[in-house]
Amino acid sequence: MTGRIIIDLFTTLDGVAQAPGGADEDTRGGFPYGGWQAGYPSEAVMRSVTAGMETLDALLLGRRTYDIFAGYWPQHTTGPEGFIGQLFDRVPKYVASRDADIQLDWQGSTRIGDDLAAEIAQLREKHQDVHVIGSVDFVQTLLAERLYDELQLWVYPVVLGHGRKVFPDGAAPASMKLLHAESGDGGTLLLRYAPVSGEVRTGTMGE
Repeated sequence: MTGRIIIDLFTTLDGVAQAPGGADEDTRGGFPYGGWQAGYPSEAVMRSVTAGMETLDALLLGRRTYDIFAGYWPQHTTGPEGFIGQLFDRVPKYVASRDADIQLDWQGSTRIGDDLAAEIAQLREKHQDVHVIGSVDFVQTLLAERLYDELQLWVYPVVLGHGRKVFPDGAAPASMKLLHAESGDGGTLLLRYAPVSGEVRTGTMGE
């Protein structure tokens, strides 16, 4: 069975996915709201994230998110987050980068990016559930090229008006199929989508 590429993102109502987890996570563009997710704790989101870890057997990350993860998770393999740290430490990690000289010191890490479509096809043959976590710039490439099987968004009840978005101005037009929608505590909402082939359909309402 061909494996799946699953994109996991925390976003605001206005689509911002930049630096949800910490103040210094990603300050590009003078982003002043790093760690915005912490203000809206949700047990439903944590349950959903934990459930997704049960089948995750590889990570596919952009370079910036990889560096954040590599600096954090190997030091957090015990305690409340230990099961995530152990999982991330154990599974293969693929890093999308065109820099052939990058240093990938975290065990099990491999660079991809020379031929992304072909390399992702190979990942589908090797793994069951490859998760792309964060990595919003890389995600935009996957969305534009339809190199994914599921887009999973945890939407939080906050508007920031500034920051890097899942779908920025100029994003490639695309249609999606809603697979699942679920409301959670703290005003959160889980939305899961699959890509739909073909052009975006237009027309006139009522005709």
